[in-house]
Amino acid sequence: MAQVFQLADIVPGRFRALILLAAFASLRYGELAALRRRDFDPRCRTLTVRATLVERSDGSLTFGPPKTDAGIRTVTIPDAIRRDIRAHLDDFVDEDQDAIVFTGAKGAALRRSNFQTACKWRESVAATGLPGFHFHDLRHTGNTLASRTGASLADLMARMGHASTRAAMIYQHTARERDEHIADAQLADQAERDRARNGHGQRKKR
Repeated sequence: MAQVFQLADIVPGRFRALILLAAFASLRYGELAALRRRDFDPRCRTLTVRATLVERSDGSLTFGPPKTDAGIRTVTIPDAIRRDIRAHLDDFVDEDQDAIVFTGAKGAALRRSNFQTACKWRESVAATGLPGFHFHDLRHTGNTLASRTGASLADLMARMGHASTRAAMIYQHTARERDEHIADAQLADQAERDRARNGHGQRKKR
């Protein structure tokens, strides 16, 4: 989590909120690039995903609906980043409710390649100690954090925008494995302390 905020500090200011929403609202790149001002409630407590930006093989950009109905969703924005989102809307987004929220420096729709170039992505992620980190790994980070809260399968599917249970179940399984590891580590630590307190390594009396 600390590295996500560090990355948000490194990239140009106009992309800080994009990084934070990718991680902590579990949005895909195309969903972020298609957001409009009207998709945020006035207090930035929630955002609604209504569209996605698709870059076709011929280089053209198209705004269209998400691939599945599950992709159309309203997501609660964590309180810790709402100030960043409001600041972005104030500083970088036109007052028109149809204005695109994340654009390039000249106001055009944000191509993934232009975003990565402007952010110096490879150098930026390396500077945060994450060499080889991809943009979609931000969403993966957010999904993993969400699964560790104990959220139900239905809750995870709704937040992630998944139509099937498969992906959400993978995150739940990862969370369970992590919980098992923590539980085992706790017992191992306690056992080690008990052995130390009881003189572990000393020969037992006969």
